[in-house]
Formats: sequence, structure tokens, C-alpha cells
Amino acid sequence: MHIYAIGDLHLSGEPASKPMEVFGEHWRNHKEKVAANWQNTVTAQDTVIVCGDISWAMTLEEAAQDLDWLAQLPGRKLLLRGNHDYWWSSLSKMQQRYGAHFEFLQNDCIMAEDIAVCGTRGWLLPSAESFSEADRKIYNREGIRLELSLQQAHKMQAQQIITAFHYPPLFARTEHTCFTNLMLQYGVQHCVYGHIHGENHIPGFEGLRAGINYKLVSCDTQGFQLYKVI
Repeated sequence: MHIYAIGDLHLSGEPASKPMEVFGEHWRNHKEKVAANWQNTVTAQDTVIVCGDISWAMTLEEAAQDLDWLAQLPGRKLLLRGNHDYWWSSLSKMQQRYGAHFEFLQNDCIMAEDIAVCGTRGWLLPSAESFSEADRKIYNREGIRLELSLQQAHKMQAQQIITAFHYPPLFARTEHTCFTNLMLQYGVQHCVYGHIHGENHIPGFEGLRAGINYKLVSCDTQGFQLYKVI
């Protein structure tokens, strides 16, 4: 079994209602690029973490075409909410409609053999100039959600822990956030995240820090290929 991660698919139906090449020529036919790599890489025994911003749709019904497309790709799929996933509904509604195809990371962990995958959306970090008191409330809430996931992983006696975010949990190697502190406290080994695109954005930290390997997996930053976590 392998565990892969990818983020920010930004699907919008077929034909695409929001063609992504407006954000750069490299996005042209990105859906086909992702599908080709996925089918050549992932087997039915593998697990794929999808780190949010899956579809531009506004409702679960509108997202059906994108989610049905994703469901046809091989492997076990663990979905995490991104800031643009407005279609993300109540857990019961999503499980009722797509429980046979996806598992949704929300305030808990999901086991892949003896490996725990924990996740939460994350949020703007206190180091951001625009960070406000309203942001702090959401940031703190996301920290609580991460800790609930990590506590569950320890209850399940996980041998390794992967954390998945949509937003970066840190930007600079020296930065400490509630997310990095919790990952260190609970002995996390791998962290994947998305949200960041292109050359005009502040790069998130990637690499090994305090025993945790951090990796940005937004699909355009990876050549529309999946990143092998384990």
C-alpha cells in the first residue's frame, strides 16, 4: 500500500465552467493531466489524500459531475475541505450520497492499515499582516479540530501519523503555530498541505523540521502529479 496526496484540483464540470488556464497556460487540460498520472500511479490498494479546493461548485448537487469524475479514479480517497469548497455540506449528506466512494476528514482520523491520517482545513496564520481577531477565532477552532484528530490517532495506536491541511500550517522554518506545536506534541511524521499556487505567492515551508516532513501538494506545483507520502 502507498499513500499519496494532491490538492487544489479546482474542477468545474465538463465543459469547464471556469477554465483554469486563465491562471496560466500550464493549467490547460489539467484535468486530463491529473487523471493520466493518477491512473498510471494509483492502485486499488492505495490511499489518496485530497487536500481541498476540489470543485468550484456552490452546492453538493452542482458538484456531482466533478465528484463523480473523481470517484471513478482508482484508490481509496480521503477528502479534506478547502476554502473554495462551498459545496461541502453536512457530513451526513455527503456520506449518504458519496460514502461508497469517499471518506471525509472532519474532526477525526482515518486509518490506512496502521497509519493515521488526520486533517483539518487550517486558516490564515497569526504571522499574516491581515490577521484579525475574527481570524483568531477560526484559527483557534481549527487548532481544536486538529487536536481532536490527533487524539483519535493515539487512541487507535497509530504507528505513524500524517496530517493534512488545506492552508499551510507554517510559512517560515522558524515559525511556530498552534498546528506545528500540536504536530510536534503528538509525534507526527508527515504533513501535506495545499492552497498555494504559482510564483506570485509567498512559498510555504517545505522540508524536514523537528522530525516532521512538510510538503506542498497543490497540483499545479507538482506538475499535476500525485506526491507519494509513504
